[in-house]
Formats: sequence, C-alpha cells, structure tokens
Amino acid sequence: MPTPSPRLLAVARGEAAPDLVVRGARVFSSFTKEWREHDVAVADGRVAGFAPGAPDDATRVIEAEGRHLVPGFIDAHVHIESSKLLPAEFARTIVPRGTTTVVVDPHEIAGVLGAEGVAWMLDACDGLPLGVHAMLPSTVPASDLESPRGPLDADALRELLGHPRMRGVGEMMNAPGVAHGDPHALAVLALVAEAARVDGHAPGVTGAALDAYLAAGPSTDHEATTLQEALEKRRKGAWVLLREATNARNLRDLLPLVLRHGPEHLAFCTDDREPGTLLEEGHIDGMCAAAVAGGVTPEDALLLATLHGARCHALDRVGAIAPGWAADLLLLDDLTTFRPSLVVRAGAVVARDGRPVDDDGAWPTAAPAGTPAPTPGWVRDTVHLGTVDRASFALPAPADADARVRVIRAIPDQLLTGEEQVVPTVRDGLVLADPARDLAKIAVLERHHATGRVGLGLVTGFGLRSGAFAGTVSHDAHNVIAVGTDDDDLVVCVERLRELGGGLVVADGGTVVHEMPLPVAGLLSDLPAATVHAQQQDLDAALTARGVTLPSPFMALSFLGLSVIPDLKITDRGLVDAGALRPVPFVVG
Repeated sequence: MPTPSPRLLAVARGEAAPDLVVRGARVFSSFTKEWREHDVAVADGRVAGFAPGAPDDATRVIEAEGRHLVPGFIDAHVHIESSKLLPAEFARTIVPRGTTTVVVDPHEIAGVLGAEGVAWMLDACDGLPLGVHAMLPSTVPASDLESPRGPLDADALRELLGHPRMRGVGEMMNAPGVAHGDPHALAVLALVAEAARVDGHAPGVTGAALDAYLAAGPSTDHEATTLQEALEKRRKGAWVLLREATNARNLRDLLPLVLRHGPEHLAFCTDDREPGTLLEEGHIDGMCAAAVAGGVTPEDALLLATLHGARCHALDRVGAIAPGWAADLLLLDDLTTFRPSLVVRAGAVVARDGRPVDDDGAWPTAAPAGTPAPTPGWVRDTVHLGTVDRASFALPAPADADARVRVIRAIPDQLLTGEEQVVPTVRDGLVLADPARDLAKIAVLERHHATGRVGLGLVTGFGLRSGAFAGTVSHDAHNVIAVGTDDDDLVVCVERLRELGGGLVVADGGTVVHEMPLPVAGLLSDLPAATVHAQQQDLDAALTARGVTLPSPFMALSFLGLSVIPDLKITDRGLVDAGALRPVPFVVG
C-alpha cells in the first residue's frame, strides 16, 4: 500500500478541502452489496472518505443527481496485442467504456520481439489514464512445437520481473509440462516469491491432471468452456475468469456458475478482442450487461467486474470505493447497459458520455485522426520469410488411394478445434483443396529467421470457395498463417505480407483484394481504432463474399496455430495433437 499523504488524511478528517467531490450519488459498497447515499471526497488520486470538508475554489464538484457511483471496471486478463491497437489507442477505446485497470499478459509481443519488445510495450503505457499491471510471459514458446523469434530463458524472465508493472507469472500454457514437473516450467515458477500470483491456462484439464497442475502453483484459469469444467476448477481453489472474447464466447455457458454458487472466486476477463468488438459491444461494461440480461444481479455483476479482478491478482486498494482506495470511479445512468456517463481515473475526469476528455490533463497528446502513431524502427522490421512459391504449398498425396488424412475442424466462437479424417482430393500426386467439400489448405510459414520451414495441412469449417487469406497474427509464435483454395493466391498473400511488414491479406485470382497493414511487430496497427475496424470489416466482407461463414474469420485463423489448446492444430513444424502436445502425421496410420 502506498504511504498516505498528510493531505489525504486531512481531507478524510474533514479538515481540508478535497480535490474532487461527487455529490448526491448512490454509492456501491463492494463489501456489503449495498447502495448508500453518500458524498465521496477525493484527494491525491484516492478516495478520502464520505464526509468531505467544505470545498474551496479549487475543488471540482460533480453533481451525480441520484446516479449510481461504482468502482472502475477491471479486466482480469487481456492481451493488448489482440486489439491490434497500440497501447495509447487501446486505452482511448476502453477507458470511456469504464475500464480503468487491466491485467495484461504481453506474451504476443514477446514471441516476436523478445524481452525488449515486452519492455517497450509496457513503457508505452506510461502516462495513460489506465492502470496497467503485467504478468510475466511465462511460456515463450507456448510449446516446443512452435517457433517464435526465440525462447525467453530464465535470465530474460528474471530481468523482466524487475519491471515496475510486473505482478506475477503469466498464463502457464504448457499444462502437461507443468503437471509433470517440466524443469523449465518449474524454473519459471521458482522465479517469483510464493505470494506472487501465477496465472493458469488449462483448457479441458480435469481430474488428477488438474490437481497436479494447480499443485504446481497456478491460481487462475480463463480457458473453461463448460460449466462442469469451470465448477471443478473453482472447487479446487482456482480463480475462474469468465471470458468473453471476440471468438471465445464462454460467458453465457458459465453464468450458471454465478447463479447457483454466487460470485466468489470469479472475475470477468476479455482475453482477446478485436477493435470491432470493443467499439460495438464494449469491454467489461458489455460483459456486465450480458450477465444481468442472463439473470445475474447488478451487484454480483459489479463484483465480477471490479473487486474480484483486483483480489484475484492481489492488486492493492483497487476495485472498491472506500477510504484510501484508488479514486477510479464511474457514474452509471442505469444498471442494464452499464455505460458510464463519467469516468474518473486516479481522481481525474478522463471520459464523459463515451468519449475521452482531457479536462484534467490526464491524456497524452493524441496524434491527429488518421495519422500513424510514432514507433521506433526496430519494432517494425519483423517479417523475415524464406523463399515462397507454389512448391511451398505442395502437399504430397498418401501412397494409398484409400488412405485418410487428418483435417482441422474450426469451431464457431471457440478456440477449441476438432479433428476429422477424410479421403482427400488428389491430382498428379498432390492433395488439393476441395471447396465443394469445404476443404481448404492451411499453412504456417516460419517468419522470424527465414528458415523456409512450412507446416501444411487441411482445414474445414470456414466455407471458403475461392482465393486465400493470411496473416502474421498467429498465436503464440506469430508466424505467417494462411488458408486457401488456390496455391497461387496463397503465394500472393504471403508475398504481400512480406512487403507490408506484417498484417492481414485477402487475395483472389492472383490479386490482393483487401489488406490491413500491421507494421508494428506484425501484430499492431499505428492507426486509430475506427480505421482499423473499417479495415477489418472490409476484410471480413471480402471473405463473406467468398463463402466464409465462420464468425471473426481472421481471429479464428490466428488460433489454429496455437499448439496448447485442443484438439488438432498446426505450426510451422506440422500438425499437432494439442491435447497430448505431440506432433501427428497428416496421413492417418
């Protein structure tokens, strides 16, 4: 806890004028779930108390007029990189929706730029009216079957742990390795003191394997997709983070965990949200609205959105309105939409009616709309591919004409995938994409060291009828990942990504149809959120016109390369049984 200033205490005693007073509000007590009619006094960025002394000419007075005053929202687990926005633009997008604190895991930038990239991203959060707490990227690579720029070894992790924003160890994604005492996993856990938090990542892990995983130290999990799985994890002491991401829609299925057992040991998180989701559905405010629409009381929804996220990560005096606690405050007109009419961060008014404001000088100067934000050159030159031509996508046919091959099945609104086994379409000794059967080629190309390594397979579930699409966003190693019905279009996509220095591309008939440059690490745009959203809409429309029916197709594509979420995935090293964490052959033996 920071040392209280004498002035804060004087304001609390009613002997000095506060910096800010909120009058006439219905104030939410996070500790009793009551609504109390109080004035709230703020000094030095903290709540001083509820019996303020007389304001002076310098005191800012906000008349609440009976509106609800609640703590600022907290996202208990999020990757800024998935928004495709630089940190300042990310803050400008979510703070007006009421989010004042985030717990980030920067392992996406770590996979591309290493420890230096993590430090750059966290330093880029300085000066923003957003509390940014970070968790140490613990599993880079996510498994030995992925190829990031390079591994984060114990020395690099130890140096990062000294960053002032670090709060603990990020999601331990190699669940089998953790459960079986993998030396690297245990070495990472040994870096932090026993009291530090360790985030979990254990999709589908239950029973004795879950016992071993939790015994190793992880204390949270955001990957539960079924009520039964989430309940078991909660019963065994894990904080269950209820996730509602762009393409991992788990909140509705897990709401009975709140309705039947209460909100304890639960918190909200968004994990991975694209700009369109943030602009159209909101952030934690949208999760509160969805929870209440699903039968959760507003008071329980607010606990999930505020205090519990802070408690989960041991954030000191954040997430409630109480003396000495951070003056992160929201005025809500109603408890159905949860859209704040006013946002206060650390005692400064930072947003009003859904827009950032700078009345208190809390926002850094923004670049003019439509102009790129400045970034250092070394974070932009990150796409290093080997030679790419039609031969790069040649997939040899099985020797037996009746042999079956493994096919990745994409599942709408989930990170999980399935496995199908089919007899492929073959010509001249090569496996072809077959749009009539919803079979497209999928490829992952190593892009950090120009090795020329390519993993190839087939995927179903997109519905792509013609052309190809590709991107440099491919969790977690962020190599190039591409899906297509035509090898020439696959080549066009990849070569355009090389020229752009990263991004997302759709091609058809040998021509680029639409693109989104992501010049920063091949992950982030340097343009405003609205511009990025418009580019994404054009990309998605181009894919819809070519038969794609899977929601958020580029986000779905990006997770097909993640080797630690079941069932069948693909990396630059080939197909992966993500449940067993082992490579599997394309041809079924």
